Amino acid sequence: MKSNYKPPFSISAKTINLIVDISAQIERYVIRMEQEDGLLLRKINRIKSIHGSLAIEGNTIPESLITDIIEGKNVVAPPREIQEVKNAIKTYDSFPSLDPYSVKDLLKAHALMMYALIDKPGHFRTGGVGVFAGDKTVHVATPADRVKSLMNDLFDWLKKSEDHLLIKSCVFHYEFEFIHPFIDGNGRMGRLWQSLILSKQHPVFEYLPVENMVFQNQKKYYDVIA
Repeated sequence: MKSNYKPPFSISAKTINLIVDISAQIERYVIRMEQEDGLLLRKINRIKSIHGSLAIEGNTIPESLITDIIEGKNVVAPPREIQEVKNAIKTYDSFPSLDPYSVKDLLKAHALMMYALIDKPGHFRTGGVGVFAGDKTVHVATPADRVKSLMNDLFDWLKKSEDHLLIKSCVFHYEFEFIHPFIDGNGRMGRLWQSLILSKQHPVFEYLPVENMVFQNQKKYYDVIA
């Protein structure tokens, strides 16, 4: 059955101007990445991505120890936080093989990201979830029985829409977080998938630490999401 689903959004003049500005900055960044230290910069940015995305979720391991974990050194930290870092490293290492338009690949990435952290990683949730700030309910997610069909609709729109990829990546991110398809790991998966979608506009997005920028602007990010 074909879906005519289209997320509710509009494109303003300000949005168009931002797309132009971002596109120009990407070209400058590509030139920067082609310099002699480009390989080192990519490695640094990958570490920043992992650190930023996990720090938003409360992981306290600093960038220096993430480097140690990547290099196979023993690290003294809470076991769950070490597992989160190891999972994120494996997930980001799989980045080039993931198809941003594939629900199957989303589930595969979630299985890597949440391995040994939750029951049944790599599966959509079967129960209700919400986002809370202390005792206050910030968001009650979509009913579990609608998650699979809504995610299929969202991916179908992502694949067929002719909107600019910068727009599609942002809309996908918002809709993904609204649906909250997993029992846990929705934040880190939403950020990962936005970067993956953007990499189809330019491969350099694999090494642009979008996650770290979100971490540095957390309040503004959550205000916009809300």
